Amino acid sequence: MRPRHLLCALSLALFGCENAPSTAAPEPVAEAAKGPPAVKVGSPLRAGKAVTVGDLLTRSTELSGKTVLVEGTVRQACTRKGCWMELAGGLEKTQPGCRVTFKDYAFFVPTDSAGSTAKVEGEVVVQTVSEAQVKHMEEEGGFFPVKNPDGTANEVRIVATGVELVRSGS
Repeated sequence: MRPRHLLCALSLALFGCENAPSTAAPEPVAEAAKGPPAVKVGSPLRAGKAVTVGDLLTRSTELSGKTVLVEGTVRQACTRKGCWMELAGGLEKTQPGCRVTFKDYAFFVPTDSAGSTAKVEGEVVVQTVSEAQVKHMEEEGGFFPVKNPDGTANEVRIVATGVELVRSGS
């Protein structure tokens, strides 16, 4: 009897709502005092005060290998699938920033995240990016303000376990 109920439920789920009107809940409407809802990907962020991108960059050697909570503006995100983003103090390319990638390639951000305010939790990594990787990221919209003579670039990166985005104008 149980397999029959399971089959019936599965059939209804697959075919029963095909022509039925949508009963999906409407998009959440943010209250004016609370602001727009956040887009959350990855693991939930820990509570605490976030450091600024400027603070992170100033203390990158000290923070390398440590988990941090950072807040800034998404200056750019991967335009192909959202597998990285640049976090900075503002949208201008002259603003110092850092790249954010996602631990184990386990999640991505929306490709149109640029302009959002982001809170990111993850491990700080200071590294040299290969010439091939620099070219690849530039093809996806990435920016390296300073490149080494051999085409590589030094950068501060956060390997994020969780991200919260609040879109401006949402």
